[in-house]
Amino acid sequence: MSGTEKSKAHTEQAKGKAKETVGRAVGNERMTAEGRADQTKGHARQAKEDIKDTFRH
Repeated sequence: MSGTEKSKAHTEQAKGKAKETVGRAVGNERMTAEGRADQTKGHARQAKEDIKDTFRH
């Protein structure tokens, strides 16, 4: 996995987790859903890069 894509994936996952946690704490369903969506995007980016790495080697 390239360094920048790996860091972007981890950043999206962390940002999403934080947003989801804050959303739950304040009772904001929209923020909670956005946090879950950000986490999913991060996981998808990471999976894409893992697949690319698999085919490179």
